[in-house]
Amino acid sequence: MERARKYLIAVSLFSITMAYIEAAIVVYLRALYEINDLLVDMPVLPDQYTPMEIGREAATLMMLIIIGWISGQRALDRFGYAIFAFGMWDIFYYVWLVVFIDWPESLFDWDLLFLIPLPWWGPVLSPLLIACLLVVGGGLVVIKAAQGESLRFTLIEWSLAGVGVLLALYVFMFDALQALPGGIEAISEARPTAFNWPLFIIALAAMSLPAARALVRGSTRYP
Repeated sequence: MERARKYLIAVSLFSITMAYIEAAIVVYLRALYEINDLLVDMPVLPDQYTPMEIGREAATLMMLIIIGWISGQRALDRFGYAIFAFGMWDIFYYVWLVVFIDWPESLFDWDLLFLIPLPWWGPVLSPLLIACLLVVGGGLVVIKAAQGESLRFTLIEWSLAGVGVLLALYVFMFDALQALPGGIEAISEARPTAFNWPLFIIALAAMSLPAARALVRGSTRYP
């Protein structure tokens, strides 16, 4: 358990400092493109910086996977550390943006969340809710593993959680998916007008099942 505590602290510090770098880069990008309002000022067409930005996002994901891999000892707690790091990174990304540029002004401000494989749009509150779930769920997995307990999720639980992830992605990429037949230009021009909160809440509930299971059910101890 002492090892897990130390590693959770270390992963937290890694995620917070990584979030600082990510937020600083976004501040530079906003200045480069003279963005004050994302919905109005975002570039309409990809340019020479777009591939680098997509590569940066992919590199961010790889860093989170790697920190989970080197922190854990078994597949499940490696997964736990990775999603814990993801959640901490996302939360403190917005914390640093508030510190740097006093944005977002509201948890319901729209944000361009990701570009892979299509642009994701959502109110700031939506990724923060998922991030909190990842921190809690990932932390539970790590703690249970450190206590010598094996969390065994059923195929139904994993499937429902997977459906939740897909539903959340659908909500985030809805406008880009609607514009997909029109090609890259139409996708780049697409802007959100409403967020499907009911479907998102269903997705969040489905994704919460493994964490809820870890809280309410018994586990099998490692021999």
